[in-house]
Amino acid sequence: MSQQPISPARRFNSRVETPDGVWVYWSCVGRDDTSRVRDVSLGGLFIETRKPMVMGAKTKLEFLVQEGQIRADAVVRHISPGRGVGLKFMAVMVGDRPHLADLLNRLSRSS
Repeated sequence: MSQQPISPARRFNSRVETPDGVWVYWSCVGRDDTSRVRDVSLGGLFIETRKPMVMGAKTKLEFLVQEGQIRADAVVRHISPGRGVGLKFMAVMVGDRPHLADLLNRLSRSS
């Protein structure tokens, strides 16, 4: 009986689906826009956008949510043409981390 190798999960943080009310303002390679957040975790998020982005591009984010200011630096990790992009958080501003935790708690309760 042979054992299957166990492959590590690619995602370390579970995603939380977002209702229509979660939006983020982003700036990437000279482009600025506001996009709907499809899902979010402590590790990153997926935003809806038709604007082309480049893999590995650095992105500045500002969440537009009731929990308070959440600013983060992220990098493009996944591109879904016509749908959006997956962004990995590189840094969340220290004072904003509790607001990100509050947002994830609210979204977890509502889903």
